[in-house]
Amino acid sequence: MGLSGVYGQTDDDQSLKVIHAYLDAGGNVLDTGDFYGHGHNEMLIGRALEDRDDRDQVVLSVKFGAMRGPDGASLGIDARPEAVQNFLHFSLQRLGVDHVDVYRPARLDPDVPIEETVGAMAELVDKGYVRHIGLSEVGADTIRRAASVAPISDLQIEYSMLTRTIEDEILPTCRELGIGITAYGVLSRGLIGGSGAIGGGLSFMPRFQEGNREHNRALVDRVREIAAEKDATVAQLAIAWVAAQGEDVLPVVGARRLEQVDSMIGSNAVALDAGDLARIDELIPRGAVRGDRYPTAFMAQLDSER
Repeated sequence: MGLSGVYGQTDDDQSLKVIHAYLDAGGNVLDTGDFYGHGHNEMLIGRALEDRDDRDQVVLSVKFGAMRGPDGASLGIDARPEAVQNFLHFSLQRLGVDHVDVYRPARLDPDVPIEETVGAMAELVDKGYVRHIGLSEVGADTIRRAASVAPISDLQIEYSMLTRTIEDEILPTCRELGIGITAYGVLSRGLIGGSGAIGGGLSFMPRFQEGNREHNRALVDRVREIAAEKDATVAQLAIAWVAAQGEDVLPVVGARRLEQVDSMIGSNAVALDAGDLARIDELIPRGAVRGDRYPTAFMAQLDSER
């Protein structure tokens, strides 16, 4: 998402170098959405893959359904069966591929039963256009209903040292049903190990608002000593923490610069044992973060928060 202007100006040539560096270093998951940059992100990934012979080694994870106006305004979610097929058609064209590996609605469509959406995706699996069905930001009940229709590969949802609400019901439900977790927001949008609200661009997010921002950054400062002991950055520690939650949890980290790719790959060398995890839990207790992860209007759209 960050390679398509969401966090400021980007350069496509530099972005292509970032993607190639990640793939050359052994990374194999590219996560996108058809609404990232109004299709720009998919076309960028298509360019990155067109001259490579390792397409089958790359896992393309695509979100669909989030509608945008020409001014970028959010127009809700469309996950009707006919819309699912339409969205995928254009994604395949922009990506320049004949299938995607994981396909998922970006959010739950409140007007369409999840069974109907998953049923439509299951038809696309049968036809070979989709390899696996995924979900995004839905709660335990919706996960169970979806899994009753077709096998669900994984759930994409925010999970980090600061955001752990999935541990109550969602994560146990996924593990009961054999569903993996694709964790985004691993660095809490820059609160952990980053520059945070660059130029105030994230100041509308509750955790970056005055009072909350200072409190949350102070929480992160508590684990700097552990990061130093591991000869790692705080960002690498945060990525390693998510990866250490289980083999069924995959941290997805956005990178806009080559040095960020190096940092991401370097997190694989950070080993955390039970003692390390217990120390981190003590220093950043569950629920210690201040502010919701999205503004009120966006939180209301999250089935996972109901």
